[in-house]
Amino acid sequence: MRRGLRQSDVATIAGVSQTTVSLVERGHLESLTLASVRAVARAVDVWLQLEPRWRGADLPRLLDERHAELVGLVVAELRRRGWEVRVEYSFNVRGERGSVDVLGWLPALDVLLIVEVKTQIVDVQELLSTFDRKRRVVLASVSAELGWRPNLVGRLLVVPETTRVREAVARHSEIFAAALPSRNIGVRRWLREPAQAIAGIGFLRNSNDGNPARGRGGVSRARRPAGGKSLGGPRSSSGRRTPPWASAGVEGARAHA
Repeated sequence: MRRGLRQSDVATIAGVSQTTVSLVERGHLESLTLASVRAVARAVDVWLQLEPRWRGADLPRLLDERHAELVGLVVAELRRRGWEVRVEYSFNVRGERGSVDVLGWLPALDVLLIVEVKTQIVDVQELLSTFDRKRRVVLASVSAELGWRPNLVGRLLVVPETTRVREAVARHSEIFAAALPSRNIGVRRWLREPAQAIAGIGFLRNSNDGNPARGRGGVSRARRPAGGKSLGGPRSSSGRRTPPWASAGVEGARAHA
């Protein structure tokens, strides 16, 4: 084992049995839970990344299409509200490299919005730590590269409105409530009047309900009447389009930095 640890040492650190450690070491993972395998991996400083597959190479393509659809909806909504938008913004600050799916800039108020789009939630700790790192690095990057010096910074995780994603958020509700407390209503309110920093999750309705086998339909925000066209979310009582996430989810805790 790595770090000169015995199987019994790894078992103690990981909180599993020595038999479990032995099975992992020999590659017999079928009878083990994902949590057990990850616990053993963390004990020896190994990063375990899962790569789901469905019908060969189709899954990556489908996930990429869904990701692009979600990004497109976010971009359209921000532009509609007067935000400047950068898509796939790349940064390289003192050796820290990466990219952000969407950057929004509201010049009238000097507000920066960092948007990460995920089609599924796999590793919550990795997701949040990466998001936090991007926030820190992007602030330095946009200041030096674009001349943006924000008074407020918002962080928004955009995910599809599917049963699978909802269940993933619910399983880690306390973590998300602390790290990204706002939800759809709060996100909509903030985009309209960003008076303070925000950190939240925006759910976008997806017609496939998280199952690639159900077809290749795009993101849907509301049912459309027969013969009609719908380019946005449902209309409010005033007749104006609401944002794509306005009809899904519930409001979380009040936004904070």
